[in-house]
Amino acid sequence: MAWLAYLLPLIFLFPLAATAVIVIALRNLHDARVSSPFDAHPLREPGQSLRDRLDRAFADLFLNGALGPIVIMTPLVYGMGRMLFASQHNWLEWTLYGALSSALVLVFCFRLIHDFQRIRRLKRGLACELAVGQELERLIRPESHPYFVFHDVPGADDTLDHVAVTPHGVFVIETWARSPAIRPSGEEDNRVIVERERLRFPGGFERRPLRDTRRAVRWLSVWLEKELGRVVPVKGILALPGWRIEEAEAADDLLVVSGEALADRLPEQRLATLDDATHGAVIAAIHRRAPS
Repeated sequence: MAWLAYLLPLIFLFPLAATAVIVIALRNLHDARVSSPFDAHPLREPGQSLRDRLDRAFADLFLNGALGPIVIMTPLVYGMGRMLFASQHNWLEWTLYGALSSALVLVFCFRLIHDFQRIRRLKRGLACELAVGQELERLIRPESHPYFVFHDVPGADDTLDHVAVTPHGVFVIETWARSPAIRPSGEEDNRVIVERERLRFPGGFERRPLRDTRRAVRWLSVWLEKELGRVVPVKGILALPGWRIEEAEAADDLLVVSGEALADRLPEQRLATLDDATHGAVIAAIHRRAPS
């Protein structure tokens, strides 16, 4: 029964399998999301979608870091078991076990590098969203409440970073995070030139930020018209925290800002005067979709 020589070494893999089960169970126990004690709705803060993605990224990092050594050791442990039960030693077989472990090392190294890069990008994006969110909070006037700010409003396929409702229109504020370029002298180059369809950064062009902001504006306009039964003026604002904005051929339908003093600039944007009924209906509709 030569097959026993391949089956019996599996006994040595049981401790590794048990450890892997514990690692997966610990990963699934982590859930940073909290719900309101009043209505059980999820509580949302500025950048909540990025917070959730960052939590998942850290969970993946933990899984790859803890489960990786277990998976890498599996071929070696099985090979040692084979050496005990095999009547003849086949060096080609032992080489295969070693090569498989080496390949798994490379796989998990690349996965860990990807996790680190992903976490770095998400943390930069979250920092930008928090900065813009804090600036928008200055819009709130306790005495009359003419301004309302919603964070992480669920859209059609994605999440709208911020939606501000003012007496003079509705504004979709999207945040885009990008690291400044470094000049040969070591200084940062944070100048971005805004054109109609693209942003000209020191390191190249980007069309996606403007395209995504326009798509969010179109979706919110159509959705509000469907909810309220009338057209509501909506404009998009793209915030690039940390960048110096230069408008060369900027389009009129979008406002590109650095995010600083956004609470002072937003009241100056007057699309149309919203009557009290429309103003309240817009706030109620968005609140139903994104309860705070």
